[in-house]
Formats: sequence, structure tokens, C-alpha cells
Amino acid sequence: MPSELIDPDALFECRQCGDCCKGYGGTYVTRKDIEAISRYIGTDPRKFVTEYCQLSGQRSVLAQRTDGYCIFWDELCTIHPVKPLMCRRWPFVKSLLVDSRNWQIMADSCPGIRADVPVRTVEKCVKKILSEERRGLR
Repeated sequence: MPSELIDPDALFECRQCGDCCKGYGGTYVTRKDIEAISRYIGTDPRKFVTEYCQLSGQRSVLAQRTDGYCIFWDELCTIHPVKPLMCRRWPFVKSLLVDSRNWQIMADSCPGIRADVPVRTVEKCVKKILSEERRGLR
């Protein structure tokens, strides 16, 4: 595989297995996420935060069921069309690049992540995605 490849679709293909919907410290939700999900499920944003979120520090995260899965996981993501930014970015998130071994660790537990991709390529892909988000292209 060429090391210059920066196409996210070549590095990751979601298999909808739900492994990323379990554990991993919770899914942060932005104000925009809260508003979009609230509209989608037909509730008020304040009520949504009270009923569907927990606090992690000062930030809201989606609540998890007792089995560790996100409360919106039911064999598939039930809010997929409006899933949070953190979920839309997966696995192209900065935390996976703090240590180059993180990409491989997550690839071992996520069947959609290509484990044979050089870390440099992944880093370029993440930078491209973040740049596109800043410019409103994603």
C-alpha cells in the first residue's frame, strides 16, 4: 500500500459490529450533537441531557447500559443518521495517534480498521479529515 494514501475509506470500513459502541470511556456529545439527537428522537435538549447523558468531568457523554454499550445501541445504532461527531470521526481521532501503537491496538478489536497501514498514512488521513471538518467540508 502506498504510504501517501490518505483516503479514509481505504483505511476503515465500518462493519456495524458495535464494538466501538461499548466501553472506551464514553462518547462525548457537543451542543450540536445534543440538538440533533434531541430533534431526531423527539425530545427537548435539556431533557435529553438529563435522561440520556452522564457527566465526565464537565462534559456530557452518552450514557451506557449496564452491559457497557451505549444506550442507543440495539444491534445497530438507533441514532445513526445523527450520531455524535466522536462517532462520525471513528477511528480517525487524535487519541488513537497519541501513541502509534494505539491504531494497532484498536485494529485488534475493530474488524473495520486496516491493521496493515503505516502509522504515517493514518496520521495524514486524520489531519486531512480534521482540516475538512474545520472548513465545513465534512
